[in-house]
Amino acid sequence: MKYKDYYQILGVARDASKEDIKKAYRRLARKYHPDVSKVVGAEEKFKDVNEANEVLSDAEKRAAYDQLGTSYRPGQDFRPPPEWTGGAGGGDFSGADFSDLFSQLFGGRKQPGGNRQHGFHDAGAMPGQDVEASLTLTLEEAFHGVEKHLSLSARDGARDVKLRVPAGALPGKRLRLPGKGLRSPYGGPAGALYLVIQIAPHARYRLEDKDIYLDTPIAPWEAALGAAITVPTLNGNVRVKVPAGSRSGQKLRLSGRGMPATGGAGNFYVQLQVILPTTLSDAERTLYEQLAKVSIFDPRPDFPKD
Repeated sequence: MKYKDYYQILGVARDASKEDIKKAYRRLARKYHPDVSKVVGAEEKFKDVNEANEVLSDAEKRAAYDQLGTSYRPGQDFRPPPEWTGGAGGGDFSGADFSDLFSQLFGGRKQPGGNRQHGFHDAGAMPGQDVEASLTLTLEEAFHGVEKHLSLSARDGARDVKLRVPAGALPGKRLRLPGKGLRSPYGGPAGALYLVIQIAPHARYRLEDKDIYLDTPIAPWEAALGAAITVPTLNGNVRVKVPAGSRSGQKLRLSGRGMPATGGAGNFYVQLQVILPTTLSDAERTLYEQLAKVSIFDPRPDFPKD
């Protein structure tokens, strides 16, 4: 018979904790399960993973296996040492689909409570697969938080989901809903559902990280003389002072009025856009002509002069 390094099969250290062993087993069992895996040789790998877990998840079997030491190598011809007592764990062993090594060391595989397809261990029954889906919110919903009722379909059937999205949910944030993923075919818990937040484009506001931008039109005389204007934000109107001599593209910051966030909210930026009138009244035209005559402002100081 050939020796198997059960620690190597699960990819854990010899001093791995019971929890580390359980996590490694679940990950590999899911990866190599013959019902879902496309990996070549998955069925044999799956058997090895189950066998390794059967030994290392049982304190008595693990202690007995550890007595063999570290001098053996995987695939090496093996016979139990003369002093080997074997049979760790005891019980009724039948119907095992494990290797000759396991049979020699432990006499087979315990089958409590009847046959169990693919032999998952009671204490570590593999959970169902996790599922990921996107959840698109309006900017207002993401800013204030919202309660959602969703109807989602998956390959094992539809499910209704109710959740509360917290205020300040940013694009890419993942919300975890335990037990809302795929059901486990092995008696374990259902997997988790992960909802990835997306935010729909807004007609007025622009979101950059946790800051919110608003393109804000102002008249030429407001830009030149300064003005106080009312600006709509996501949590109410705010009076903003436009300084004299403002220009297009200039940003006025409203601290803490961006997206709510742990560690501090983002900022709200009023981005000024100087808008010229497309039509002029006779009086307006006269005023512009007078301004052109008296103004000393040169918008093109580096250009050639007439």
